[in-house]
Amino acid sequence: MKSIVVLISGNGSNLQAILDACGSGFIPGQVSAVISNKANVYGLERARQAAVPAVVLSHKDFASRDAYDMALIRQIEKFSPDLVVLAGFMRILSPGFVAHYSGKLLNIHPSLLPKYQGLHTHQRAIDAGDSVHGCSVHFVTEQLDGGPVILQAKVPVFPDDDASSVAERVHEQEHQIYPLVVRWFCQQRLQQRADQAWLDNQLLPQQGYANDEDANDEHEMAQ
Repeated sequence: MKSIVVLISGNGSNLQAILDACGSGFIPGQVSAVISNKANVYGLERARQAAVPAVVLSHKDFASRDAYDMALIRQIEKFSPDLVVLAGFMRILSPGFVAHYSGKLLNIHPSLLPKYQGLHTHQRAIDAGDSVHGCSVHFVTEQLDGGPVILQAKVPVFPDDDASSVAERVHEQEHQIYPLVVRWFCQQRLQQRADQAWLDNQLLPQQGYANDEDANDEHEMAQ
């Protein structure tokens, strides 16, 4: 069973999807700890309800980003992680942190990378007149939202959509693809080699895994 540490800053809906997938056996691993940089967020309650250690480490208690990230590493290492999952962790990580967890640090971003790196992705997609939007799971590198993509999911954007309606549609897909990618990692099928993502010893293309039929079959196993 792989040890997974999840970092959050808020509600923790992707955390819940991963907890559920671990509980059902879909992910051959367990969430060993949930760490938040903010107190009193609902994601911490999700951890407590699942009998998972819930840790608050506020960035406001540290003089610099590097000092915070070093303390964060010390907290994470207490749980001997095989994988560190960013699930709505609203912090830009220092190069030292990223290097420490290189190859075992995942993030989910609410756009079809490389489009719309950064914030306000749903509104930016609407403003651009996009008919298709989505989300991407990727390995984390020093480049913000620039690490190699592993898997994406697409959603339609309708003329009467606002950012909230698009976000709701994207969240549904996030809760499908993030547990699937964590499953692949825990099955030792997924690796980061240099700045590339490999699945089953096959180099993934820029947009990540492309066999929708196989991915959908595994999605259904998670239900």
